[in-house]
Amino acid sequence: MGNLSYNKPWILQRADPYVLKHQDGKYYFTASVPAYDRIILRCSDTLMGLAKAEEKTIWTKHDNGPMSKYIWAPELHYLQGKWYIYFAAGMQEDEWAIRPYVLECQGENPLEDEWVEKGKMQAADGDVFSFNAFSLDATVFEHKGKYYFIWAEKVSVGPQISNLYIAEMESPYKLKTKQVLLTTPDYDWERVGFWVNEGPFILKHNGKIFLTFSASDTSSAYCIGMLTANESDDLLDPRSWHKERNPVVKTNEEKGIYGPGHNCFTVSEEGKDIMIYHARTKKEITGNPLHEPNRHTMIMPIEWNQDGSPKFCNEIE
Repeated sequence: MGNLSYNKPWILQRADPYVLKHQDGKYYFTASVPAYDRIILRCSDTLMGLAKAEEKTIWTKHDNGPMSKYIWAPELHYLQGKWYIYFAAGMQEDEWAIRPYVLECQGENPLEDEWVEKGKMQAADGDVFSFNAFSLDATVFEHKGKYYFIWAEKVSVGPQISNLYIAEMESPYKLKTKQVLLTTPDYDWERVGFWVNEGPFILKHNGKIFLTFSASDTSSAYCIGMLTANESDDLLDPRSWHKERNPVVKTNEEKGIYGPGHNCFTVSEEGKDIMIYHARTKKEITGNPLHEPNRHTMIMPIEWNQDGSPKFCNEIE
């Protein structure tokens, strides 16, 4: 890992970070940029190298209509022999009409080859709920030969509440099954400012599947919760998932880490489990948190407890 520092700003002003170690050994990085107007990619042979790697814009928002406002939280996935990017976007005419969209790369080099818009992620036939309201933060994972899509979507019960849903995928841009509710903001730490569950990501280890997610508004209250399932369970059965009563990662004022959230997982060159996340270095936010750019990408090592659960090492520098 060289002289890479943990739990300190690693890539500045990049929120909702995503790192993929591809099968060729290369690391790819993408994230939300402060202007929310484009999708960027970086590539490096090493994890540490991503910080200084050239950043390339591979797609830019439209001037109006769908995909013309708030380009958020892209994730890069290699599915069925092709590269895909999943991201959320609104529109100039209705900025909160946030929906998940898909890009498909037409070649093997995601930084150089053409990207084609596949439009909004499609719900399963007969599903009248998915992606018809504010929807974002989609992630994709494979398990036992099936691909699953997990995302956040708001429901209108008084003030809107952001829940997490899961479905099996029919193709890289269409669901096969109707949505299943995984988690809703149950606890006080998920209800600061807004009632929010968002930013899901999967970590597998020793027969268990861990689903981390972010909760509350994007102030210092932003934090990470976790669900756990057995790999032998039916992942579309909400009873397969156990939710932790308390957040697994939260603000650490001693370390100057405020509002940690929207994480993903990867591995170091040595195969060590690593969490990538964003956080602020100051508690006070000037103006609208959405337009305060100082959410920085950080790295946290993961160790493993005796019971097989992940230990999030937010004390290590």
